[in-house]
Parts: sequence; structure tokens; C-alpha cells
Amino acid sequence: MMSESVVTILNLNVRFKDKIVLDNLSWDIVRGQNWVLNGISGSGKTTLAQLIETPKGIDGSIAYNFDKNSPLPPQVLYVSNWYHFRNLEGDANFYYQQRYNRKQARETLTVLGDFKVFGKEKNLDIADADKIIDALGYRELLDSQLIELSSGEHKKLQLIKALWLKPQLLILDQPYAGLDVASRKNLNILLEELSGLGSQYILITNDSNVPNNVHQYAQIIDGKLVASPTNNHNNEILHELEPLPEFLTEKPVYHADQVVKMIDMNIHYGEKQVLNNINWEVKAGEKWLLQGHNGSGKSTLLSLVCADHPQSYVDGLFLFGKQRGSGESIWDIKEKIGLISPELHWYFDPGATVFTSIASGFYDSIGLFKQLPYSQTVKVREIIAFLNLKEVQNELLNTLPLGKQRLALLARAIIKNPELLILDEPCQGLDNDQTQYFNKFVDKLCANGTTLIYVGHYESALPSCLEKRILLDKGHVVKIETIQ
Repeated sequence: MMSESVVTILNLNVRFKDKIVLDNLSWDIVRGQNWVLNGISGSGKTTLAQLIETPKGIDGSIAYNFDKNSPLPPQVLYVSNWYHFRNLEGDANFYYQQRYNRKQARETLTVLGDFKVFGKEKNLDIADADKIIDALGYRELLDSQLIELSSGEHKKLQLIKALWLKPQLLILDQPYAGLDVASRKNLNILLEELSGLGSQYILITNDSNVPNNVHQYAQIIDGKLVASPTNNHNNEILHELEPLPEFLTEKPVYHADQVVKMIDMNIHYGEKQVLNNINWEVKAGEKWLLQGHNGSGKSTLLSLVCADHPQSYVDGLFLFGKQRGSGESIWDIKEKIGLISPELHWYFDPGATVFTSIASGFYDSIGLFKQLPYSQTVKVREIIAFLNLKEVQNELLNTLPLGKQRLALLARAIIKNPELLILDEPCQGLDNDQTQYFNKFVDKLCANGTTLIYVGHYESALPSCLEKRILLDKGHVVKIETIQ
């Protein structure tokens, strides 16, 4: 019996400016097949997925053959790598620190309110989402405001909606980004169950731990779909790291031997305790790994260190040798910190080029609003050359492949050679080779004595310079240990 196609793509072409992204690409997605689309960042995976869902103005053809007898919605649902939400008035323009401001946070829906709106739009029973909510550990977040959620919690929100809808074809872009180990495992179980109900899925990921009923793998190479082995080889040529720019080889100038100290730190929102009696000390030059399940309190902890949280002035918090509230401004603290986080990436100035994005690190701004002096311009040019970003330095940051965006944001974080470097899930969305390249860069950079706090769930995707680990669970410190 001949296999029946659900989606047939023929001779699809996409070009961005002078770059060919998809070149006469053809793909036959057979009913019942589950796929992983992997490979290098920037190869066109996301572009292809978006066109499968919404084939507007395409050069080529995409034909659909949904099962008319299935109770599942006859549609393609694409779930993007980023989650976009709006406030109650329909505005999507949020700023980075806003998620910690309780008054302004209430301008967005609660999670439960968002589920109810989605359920009404799609004619779904909220009770049918209960199993998914519990499997992804989301029950305690139902009363939280959307803007308060961490990147991993936003990812789970996307996934719950998609699994609840049960479309006949589901495409998930970087579904494991920001998820802890238990959540990734439970997501795979949920996807296997979804497939058993008659749905099928495509995962855009380089993660090797995928559901057991994935048997088809492909990459986009030179604009065409190419079969890929399960053990993904990206075939990306990455340059060997050159010697660091001289200004980054110098040891940071420390204002104190103690970079962070927390004594019995407690953070709560009404009756909800987010951090509970945290005691933690980070000394100058130490390299820390910060870990914990989604919702364990990692993002709140980092918001205190970065002085973004309005409760940063509570007793027991010392930054760079001074107790918070002793006269220093938020900018006095930020000038000593270099930061990458998914949230910072979300809210970054969409009009910023690679050059201005990196240069903004001198002023801790989301975009560049000052004329650079010559000495700083030289440093930006040096780090652009070091990271092989010269050809794209005048391109808008948000138009580049995710890998290049993250390298540019790392350059922004280190351009002032900060005392403290905070890398919060910096390799989300990067392919395996890019992750190794990124972490080799971090290792090389931190050899100069930089203090590091690194957040990462994947044990196999961490820099080797890490020395100590702090583990959080439900707002408590459950372990502080030396990494062997």
C-alpha cells in the first residue's frame, strides 16, 4: 500500500537579500511520520517551518492532505522559539525589568486567564489540559502573570497550548530550550501520546534525547532538504579561536574580594515565597554553575545580583563589597556586570545593528544612544574581528541566525571586561558545534580572572572552567558543592 502524504512541498525558494535560504527545496511529509529537523543555525529551518504553517506569497508549492475523518484539527501549528504576549490593552512593548514590578506585571493576563482565552478561541475544554499542565509541573503557575514567567516557564506555556490543541501536524521550534531535565523527559512522553492519537510532529532541535517514535531526521544544507543520521553531524566550519583582544586578557579591576553575598535572603510576592533563606557567597574570580528546575528561583536570584529586582534593597544583600541601599545606584552596579539572558535577548532593541548592540555594553543600555569615543570604537572593532562578525557588523541583530546573535550579545557582555559575567542559558537554540565554540570562548575569557555565574541545564554543554555549583529547588538552596 502506498504511503499517503500530509504535506507535499515542491520547489520552494526563499531568498533574503543576496542570500539563498531555500533552493528548490522539496519535502514529502508522509502521514504518521515524526521528524527531527536539525543542523546548523541559520540554515533555514525556522523559515521553512513558518512557511509550512502559513504559505503566503511563496515561490513554489505547498499542498495539504489532512485526514477529514480525524477528530483532530486539520491544520499545521508552528510553535516558535520565542513566546510573544501582550498586555491587557494589546501592547507588546515591555522592558527588561518590568517582569519584577508587581504593579506593572498586573497589566498582563494570568496564566489561567491566558489558557481560558485560548480555550475559548479554539473551542477547547480547560479540563483537557489538566494532564499536560501537571506533567510539565505548571499547576503552581496558574495564578502568575504572564510577564512574571521565566524563559523556561514561557516555553512550557507554549507547549501546553500546542499539546492541548492537538493539531494534525505540530511543528515545535527548539522545544527543549530552557526546560529542565525532568520537563524534557515528560515532554517526550506527551509527544509520544499525542502521536498515538493521530497527530504527528516535526521538532526543530539538535538535542539527541527525542521521543522514541521519531524515525526521520533531516537537515537543510545549501537550501535543500538532506537526510540526516540520528547522531547529528552539523558539518559547520567554525574558526579556531584566535588570541583574545589584548584588553580582554587583563584581569578585571575588582572593587572588593567579595562579589556577591546573600545572608538569609527572602523574596516573596504576597503569600508566595520565591526565595527562602538564601545564603550564598561568590568571591572574586570564582566560576559558579547555577542550576535548578524551572521555577526554582534562578531568575529571581539573578535579578537580585543585577539590581533589577525592586526587593534588592532588603537586608542581607551585598554586591561588590557594599550592602544594597548604602548609596550606590543601579548603574553603579551594572557597570561591573556583563549579562546574557533569554529575557534580555527578548527585549533587546529591534533597531540595533551588531555593532551598536556590542557597543551598548559600555553603557548597559538596550541599544546605543551615545556617540562612542575612539578608544571604545577600537575595542568594538577588535572583538567583532575576533568573533568573525565583520561581514554582518552593520546588519540588524535580530535578522541574523541565532548563533551569531548570541555571539554578538556575548561580545556586548564582555566589552567592558566586567568584574562579574552572568551567562543565563546562553546556548539556547545554538547547534552543538556553536555551543562548543561558545564555551571555549568563555573558558578562554575567564582565564583572566573574571568571576562567572553560568546557568545551564545540559551537563554536556557547559564550559570547563566551572568550579562550584549552587542548586536551587522551590526557592531553597539544596546543595552547594565543588565541581570535580
